Amino acid sequence: MTLKTLTPIQARALGTLMEKARTVPDSYPLSLNALVLGCNQKSSRAPLMEITDDEAKSALASLKSQSLVFETSTSRVPRFEHNFQRAARVTEAQAVVMGLLMLRGPQTAAELRTSGERWYKFADPAAVEAVLQDLQQRGDDGGQPMVRLLPRTPGAREQRWVHLLCGEPDLAALTAMAASQTVQHSEGQGLLARVTALENALARVKADNAQLRAHIATISEQLGIDLPDEPGPVGD
Repeated sequence: MTLKTLTPIQARALGTLMEKARTVPDSYPLSLNALVLGCNQKSSRAPLMEITDDEAKSALASLKSQSLVFETSTSRVPRFEHNFQRAARVTEAQAVVMGLLMLRGPQTAAELRTSGERWYKFADPAAVEAVLQDLQQRGDDGGQPMVRLLPRTPGAREQRWVHLLCGEPDLAALTAMAASQTVQHSEGQGLLARVTALENALARVKADNAQLRAHIATISEQLGIDLPDEPGPVGD
């Protein structure tokens, strides 16, 4: 089966169903409200979206027509579950990689392994790389390639992979987004390093102060001098 090109909203809805099936199975299948909340959550999503109920309903209708999603009737509230593995004819590991790419945007093999720990236990980044190669190889075997390796972006140590379910990627836009993420990561790492250095310096000052007070207490005891109580924290 050759999958039709998905819209970004359809890919987000499908990826969200794939995620929740693995991370919150007790709440799965999802109601429309739960699906919209999952699509629009602020963590583990790139890019961030604000999908409406009507947009989600339209996406689900299209996904159902391709047998990528089923609607269940086990309660009064309609619930939805994905059928990606069967429809796309992929393994569990391949489905996990595709779901992560749909939700998080371009990722390296190492990033996919880390971000997918709650989904699937890959032995190492090489295992993820092998899955990605298989998904890319499908095109060489006369099937439908599902991923592509992106060109290396400035400042990046590894190349990222992108899914092709929404068609060929806009390389210029992805390069710009990756460059922005690299700058933000570098700035965050620099801030973290400065905070860590300040915390270490404060710990040394506290240790030196405690040692000094111990020396003063010993000397005062020898001289028979009573020291004033140590002041408490500011604000007490």
